[in-house]
Amino acid sequence: MTAYKFTVFLHLALGLAALISYWVAALARKGSRPHKLAGKVYVLVMIGVLAPALPLSLRIFSEKSAAFGAFLLYLLLITATALWQGWFATRHKRDFPSYAGRAYRALAWLNVAAGLAVLALGIVELQPVFLGFSAVGLFGGSGMLRLARRGPTHPRWWLQEHLGAMLGCGVATHIAFLLLGLPKLLPGLAGPGLQTFGWLAPLGVSLLARAWLGRKYLPAPPLAALA
Repeated sequence: MTAYKFTVFLHLALGLAALISYWVAALARKGSRPHKLAGKVYVLVMIGVLAPALPLSLRIFSEKSAAFGAFLLYLLLITATALWQGWFATRHKRDFPSYAGRAYRALAWLNVAAGLAVLALGIVELQPVFLGFSAVGLFGGSGMLRLARRGPTHPRWWLQEHLGAMLGCGVATHIAFLLLGLPKLLPGLAGPGLQTFGWLAPLGVSLLARAWLGRKYLPAPPLAALA
């Protein structure tokens, strides 16, 4: 087995582990021991997923398609950003300045810049997927900068950040499974239909889930109302 094939195999195996641990955490009672344990496993596995994904993306960029390779590197950035937010929001839930420090602001600006680059790439390549996903970096990074500048307006800001970030991670996890893992497990499903479904379905479901989870877990009054 070549080093490249081993990297691909490792990436797929870790991706499957990420999918399983994600759903264990999602279905467990929020704040419970199983939820926290599965969440920690998911974060560690995702770090393992992103590590081999970097050389794979760079190889695609240099040897196959610079445009698609650049887009994959962008996906790595927005996924890593969501993973960072999901982890540190709970670690610094009582210390917002520590959460929204230099690393947070640097990630925010990097997301905005990368989103602009992918938007331009989508226009040049006439690629609607690039155009659509450029909004993640543009709006996500802008929202991060706005939060850092204005401060939280909700006593459960950390939960809001955590839920949004982990849903973002879930989008990346499910897109990777549907576009990379599932076609290898069930080759008969591969094709344009799965490609379209794999890109759009996780994003659409995450938007619905975010609205539902927001109503369920973020009913507290804003900070101004508590003053």
